[in-house]
Amino acid sequence: MKLSEELLWRGFWKQATFTDAAVIDGAPRTLYLGTDPSADSLHVGHLAVYMMVRHFLEAGHNVVLLVGGGTAQIGDMRDTKERELLPLDEIAYNKRQLSQQVSAIFAGKKFTLVDNYDWLMPITLIPFLRDIGKSFNMAELTQRDFFKARIANGSGLSFAEFTYTLLQGYDYYHLHKQHNVTLQIGGSDQWGNLLSGVELIRKKTGQTVHAMTAPLIVNKSTGRKFGKSEGGAVWLDPAKTSPYRFYQFWLGTEDDSVEDYLKIFTMLPKEEILAVVQRHESDPGKRYGQRVLAREVTSLVHGVERCKAVEDVTEVLFGGRMVADLSEVALAALAAEVPTVSTAEHETLVTGLVAAAAAKSNGEARRLIAGGAVRIDGQKVQEDRQLSGPALIKKGKNVFILVTT
Repeated sequence: MKLSEELLWRGFWKQATFTDAAVIDGAPRTLYLGTDPSADSLHVGHLAVYMMVRHFLEAGHNVVLLVGGGTAQIGDMRDTKERELLPLDEIAYNKRQLSQQVSAIFAGKKFTLVDNYDWLMPITLIPFLRDIGKSFNMAELTQRDFFKARIANGSGLSFAEFTYTLLQGYDYYHLHKQHNVTLQIGGSDQWGNLLSGVELIRKKTGQTVHAMTAPLIVNKSTGRKFGKSEGGAVWLDPAKTSPYRFYQFWLGTEDDSVEDYLKIFTMLPKEEILAVVQRHESDPGKRYGQRVLAREVTSLVHGVERCKAVEDVTEVLFGGRMVADLSEVALAALAAEVPTVSTAEHETLVTGLVAAAAAKSNGEARRLIAGGAVRIDGQKVQEDRQLSGPALIKKGKNVFILVTT
């Protein structure tokens, strides 16, 4: 498939300043994608547009990834209310974290990583307004959706926030001059800001450049932006969302979204995706499609070894696999998710249950055991016993305790 056909089939093509597919199917060009470090991690909602850019890389195009250390000091415009300004040291920390994450997503691929702090901070006000500000028409800017929404809800917006679109437009202009960038990629909520750069370059140089967006992914059952769980955002940073919980998030995908997410969030070829979907639909209860999806995305974000570890942990918790079979990496992943008791401190099952807060007292622990509510490594136990590890205690359906030596 040509790149344009690939993007359309996968559902990436939302808006574009061009209609001729030759713009992206022709000779390699240089494109860029920017992200502001407004948090110390990307979440899975950001991942879609990065996967779109990954397909450009695979097709032979050149990619510049921008981390907005400069624009983050102003804050991107929203249609609800103005963002709180972040402390400068927090922006600096977030910038380092995001730089590591975007590098990991494209590990093994050639790309250029830049920070707009480097060219925005030296700018002085009067020359910028004279040279760049004169190229922006207020009548056009005030017709944009975010501006209308903010005026309608009565919150208004500051001049600093309003100038964000000028800064993003200037980013494109700078990258066009310095790196010959002729295409900017972004989420569909960034369409207006992308057009700022396209128009600025046309006015300043007379050249035609382009912009293209990916759709915002929405959870079909909740209508919320994709990437949120009951506990909040699902982050790419393993310190904020563990690889195990990340894997479980994808494993919990609803059946009617499996095909869409395989297309968007994995690099599996079309033929393989269609085969996975066919097998999944033949017996949805086995959740084959969800398992393939979870494996592919977790491997991409956290690496193959960590993905294998959390798959093994899932098998121990819900598939009957023995804890003793786990690798050290998988055992550490399990210990991060469930309470852990050591046989050096807690010699018996009763004391282990109490120590892990699975029972409030020794008496309650004994009653749970006598009632058949406790298992060790899948085997029901009905009396107290000495603990030996590694082992897995299970109380009821979903309370687990790891026993270590």
